[in-house]
Amino acid sequence: MVNTNQAISTAKQILIKNDIDEREARLLLAFVLGINHQELIKRNEISDEEYAKFLVVLEKRCQGIPYAYIVGHKEFMRLEFIVNKNVLIPREDTEVVVEQVINLVNNCFSKKTINILDMCTGSGCIAISLANYIEGAKVIAVDNSEEALKVASQNAVLNGVLITFIKSNLFNEIDLNTKFDIIVSNPPYIKTSVINSLQKEVKENEPMMALDGGEDGLDFYRVIVKEAKKYLNPNGYLVFEIGYDQAEEVQKLLEIEKYKNIRVVKDYSSNDRVVIANI
Repeated sequence: MVNTNQAISTAKQILIKNDIDEREARLLLAFVLGINHQELIKRNEISDEEYAKFLVVLEKRCQGIPYAYIVGHKEFMRLEFIVNKNVLIPREDTEVVVEQVINLVNNCFSKKTINILDMCTGSGCIAISLANYIEGAKVIAVDNSEEALKVASQNAVLNGVLITFIKSNLFNEIDLNTKFDIIVSNPPYIKTSVINSLQKEVKENEPMMALDGGEDGLDFYRVIVKEAKKYLNPNGYLVFEIGYDQAEEVQKLLEIEKYKNIRVVKDYSSNDRVVIANI
């Protein structure tokens, strides 16, 4: 048997040496034991077998595998999402995108049914959050990855919402007769040349097709800005998540395509994060 506090203390030292938040020690041990934090407090000892499993998990974490992929889930908008290597891990900054769409629905629409398209849905965190928090929302979510759509579908079931999922390379499989009040997207937007400079746990674990936005990071924005007009209802809105340094470039793309009322919203760290426009 191994003393629980000693196991946690050893784990903290290992994590600190690898520049990882020491608070993950308790979380990872609770995960290995299959118990919650309160139950962990009551555990004075763990078996040698449990400790061995704990060390294996710690090694994976120190090799750069993200915490969320190890435990298999991530909280977003107070909802729980299954995550694995086929989808990006939901970020807190993306919650600003969801909040802005909810604000649009509350302030700019009076009808009961709101049709929303989530382009490049990944784990489904945006689409599912919108379906959960907006009464009367009809949400279609699109991704070009079959594996990502499997995860997103699981998350829709997990959170008890109905979403229509479509495998499509952007708008290719979307019926032109289908119109939306809001099109929202958190597309790949990292410049190809920048990817190698990303954190190891991002560039070596998260799906490249969900990160790489092309030479200037704007490949997906160009297509979505141009095509979205065909699918938006009159006075419909386009809502993007953007990289912290992309606001001016994305605004220019929208201006070229004659979008109106273009505005930028900052995230919780005061970085430009969301661009909103309407037709």
